[in-house]
Amino acid sequence: MFKRKQNSDNTNFWISYADLMAGLLFVFILLIGAIVVKSIVLKSNLNSKKKNLATVKNTLTLKDREIKNLKSMLLKQKASLSNLSNKIVLLQTDINDLNQTLGKKDRDIKKYKGNILVLSNQLVDANHSIKLKDEQMVALLAKLNDKETRYEKLVSDLQSTKSRIKSLTGIKIKVISALKESLGDKVSIDKSGVLRLSSKVLFDKGKAVLKEDAKENLKDVFSRYIKTLVENEEIRKHLDRIIIEGHSDSDGTYLYNLQLSQKRAYSVMNFLLGLDFAKKYDIKPIVMASGRSYLDPIKVDGVEDKNASRRIEIKFLLKNSESMQEIEKILEDE
Repeated sequence: MFKRKQNSDNTNFWISYADLMAGLLFVFILLIGAIVVKSIVLKSNLNSKKKNLATVKNTLTLKDREIKNLKSMLLKQKASLSNLSNKIVLLQTDINDLNQTLGKKDRDIKKYKGNILVLSNQLVDANHSIKLKDEQMVALLAKLNDKETRYEKLVSDLQSTKSRIKSLTGIKIKVISALKESLGDKVSIDKSGVLRLSSKVLFDKGKAVLKEDAKENLKDVFSRYIKTLVENEEIRKHLDRIIIEGHSDSDGTYLYNLQLSQKRAYSVMNFLLGLDFAKKYDIKPIVMASGRSYLDPIKVDGVEDKNASRRIEIKFLLKNSESMQEIEKILEDE
């Protein structure tokens, strides 16, 4: 019985031991499973963290680039700030100069205000004077209105006078035209109707006696020139003078040439007055002679032409000739 009991106890021991071992095995299996699960979870977390780390790394790389860009921008901003600072200094200098100018302007304005006050007082006086002038102006306008009618009449008379003057000035043109027609192509006169004769043809050098061989030609020229002036009654009534002028070149003294030119002019005049037609038309009262020495030389391109300067000129003057010349200028200006 004791042995049976001992065997029973041994059996229970091994059963208990087996149960214990089975429990330990189960616990071990659970522990291994837990470790495996933990490992899987940790690996999964590790992969997740690696991905997160890669993402963070990429983010850091982008941030680094942004930081570099920001640094570059900051450097540019710093340069801009430096330039701005310089501009601010220049502007401050300009402001200081402007303040000085404004200060001067303020002083000038004060001065101008004083001048304006003076001018204002003068303006008041001027206004008073203007008022008086206006009253005078009204009176003058009244007189002006009264004179307008007379002015219009004067204008009408002036127009009529101009017509008569143009008619008178046309006489000279008529005389010159008649002279050219009478003298023909052999003897020429200038646009004023002046007849020029060479002293070389008429006189020996330094002499005032007419050459014999020149007298016949001179007689023919004189007769046509003078007759044209005195035969036509329409021309004769306006004729004032027939002038014979002697001219010399600039060789010799003024007084010597004056005496020689006068003698030559007198010699030609005496010859003219001795002609029959001169006596017939009694031209002695209107003929005069004068010497001009070398006061009126003939120049070509600003240089004296001595041969041309030695000459006798025959010219005519109409009555009131000087006044008519002035009138002609006025009419031409219009």
